Amino acid sequence: MRFDHFEQLLRYWADERPDAPALRYETRVLSFSQLRDAVEKRAEELRASGKSCLGLLSDGSMDCVIELFAANLAGMQLVMLDENAPSVLLRQLLAYTDIDTLWGDVDLVEELSPFLTPGVTDGKGKILFFTSGTTERAKAVVLTDHSLCQSAFNGSAKLPLSPSDTLLCLLPLGHVFGFVCGLLWGLSCGACVALGRGTRHYIDDCAFYRPTALSAVPLLLGFLMKQRLLNPELKLILVGAGDCPPALLQSAAAMGIRVSFGYGLTETSSGVAISVQGDPYAMEICPDDTITLAEDGEILIQAPTCMMQGYYKRPESTAEVLIDGVFHTGDLGRFDEEGKLHITGRKKDMLVLPDGTKIFLPEYEAAIAKLLGNPELAVVLGDSRPLLIYCGEADEQEISRKLLPLMTELPRGQRLGGVKIVQEPLPRTATGKIKRWELQQKGWQA
Repeated sequence: MRFDHFEQLLRYWADERPDAPALRYETRVLSFSQLRDAVEKRAEELRASGKSCLGLLSDGSMDCVIELFAANLAGMQLVMLDENAPSVLLRQLLAYTDIDTLWGDVDLVEELSPFLTPGVTDGKGKILFFTSGTTERAKAVVLTDHSLCQSAFNGSAKLPLSPSDTLLCLLPLGHVFGFVCGLLWGLSCGACVALGRGTRHYIDDCAFYRPTALSAVPLLLGFLMKQRLLNPELKLILVGAGDCPPALLQSAAAMGIRVSFGYGLTETSSGVAISVQGDPYAMEICPDDTITLAEDGEILIQAPTCMMQGYYKRPESTAEVLIDGVFHTGDLGRFDEEGKLHITGRKKDMLVLPDGTKIFLPEYEAAIAKLLGNPELAVVLGDSRPLLIYCGEADEQEISRKLLPLMTELPRGQRLGGVKIVQEPLPRTATGKIKRWELQQKGWQA
């Protein structure tokens, strides 16, 4: 089903399937009619509060889902925050996005409350998700309930669920892939969404909920596969938000599970291409989207129904990537003879970790170089974590000590996983840029 906004989605299924389960969280179950009623009741309370911008410290619970829908129905601007982000970063984000009220962990809300702002006057329908960059480059992408609903429709048009399905949501709702493919995908199809009970329950959520469909980032799928945690009822897995080893997808397929790979960005409200059958890396373009390739192979996207309104308060950054309605992704691709899209690399100096986290390397490396007083360094992917390649005479422990202030300010997934000291000069272009492909060939990341 295609819905224009969240309220329409909730009311449609409450009328069509009022007693069918919409959400499960632990032993608690809400039917579609109960979900609608709970959201509308909470929306009235939020309207009466006089607040205009809600910062949601998402924990993925049923109450969290009710709160996010209610804030939208109440006409508030909604900002999706990572409750595990460092407090110093969260304080900066409160001011940047004009948050005047918070929902989440009581102690964290109390800690952050002194940093609330006067709010906004034009936030109706806006939902802000942060790109997975470093502290300085993390940008708030302005999406809407309309664009997110259209994205859910695009995905379900290629990969439909039935009302009898149970979709297990293990991904954080604060990231657009988890929000759309872990929550809206299921609800827009009238399916039941089982909400994961947190990282400590990764080992038993599949056995507890018995889902038929699952969305996952490669790192999570690898863990579930290695530990043999997938339940026999599982028939469909959608993988996205990062590079996925072919062997992992092949192993899942060998279990009789249909595996699809999706490509999308926060700026396009999640997926724009999904593999449907055959080669999981050969992706069909979603109905509302048009993808072309620039002369250098850069993927260019027109997604009029799903495109972001822009980066919050950053018109210059918006203008750099969104030109005449075409989003310049910085990713590289090719089309095969059947017109299917294959991702071949990245034009940007960006590191994408297996959990989908993105690190913008030039600024990340510049911050490290400033603390170490040496620009002869680079960051690569090493054993699923960022690895520092340092050229020169140095002591690894001393490097780690000097970088401690920077690392403690970063989200845990963006912190360095190790240091490798080399004597050979780093390969660079004539203009001084690091030849990252040569770093990979040298095997220094191993």
